[in-house]
Amino acid sequence: MATISTADFKNGMGLKIKDKVYTIVEFQHVKPGKGGAFVRYKIKDLKSGRVIDQTCNAGTKFENVQLITKEMQYLYNDGADYYFMDNSTFEQIPVTADFIGDNSQWLKENDTCQLLYADDDLLGVDPPMFIEVAITETDPGFKGDTVQGGTKPAVIETGASVQIPMYLSEGDRIKVDTRDGKFVGRA
Repeated sequence: MATISTADFKNGMGLKIKDKVYTIVEFQHVKPGKGGAFVRYKIKDLKSGRVIDQTCNAGTKFENVQLITKEMQYLYNDGADYYFMDNSTFEQIPVTADFIGDNSQWLKENDTCQLLYADDDLLGVDPPMFIEVAITETDPGFKGDTVQGGTKPAVIETGASVQIPMYLSEGDRIKVDTRDGKFVGRA
């Protein structure tokens, strides 16, 4: 493994600390009038998403991790695993449902997803930022429902539940933001 010092820090760089992989969110070299220089930095745990504030002496060594994002096409789910295909090599990669977690509700067959790797270890699967899906289940709207009206729950083709405007009905295609699960507009 390559080691780097605090002088090599860059935002977005990957670090391995106590067998956990982090990315540098921001950092600042501090040179006080008295005493030695130090570095104040924020790192994000790539598994849990927690951001941690840290300080260390200038020149401290860290283990560098190469972070790589690969675009892969989501193919299908066989009940236990989700299968992704590398578009350049056509290699298929199974990923367990537990590993994907809540992001599985936004996976639609043939969509392109981002898979984050640290060296050769898979860290995460991110669905596309916006997906276009059909509404599969919702209560019928009523005449006179307007855009300013309230919202109603709906189930989309991926199985996720979202809040949609009253005027939409089953079969309509909508655009959903996968970061917060909010309705964006008609597709």
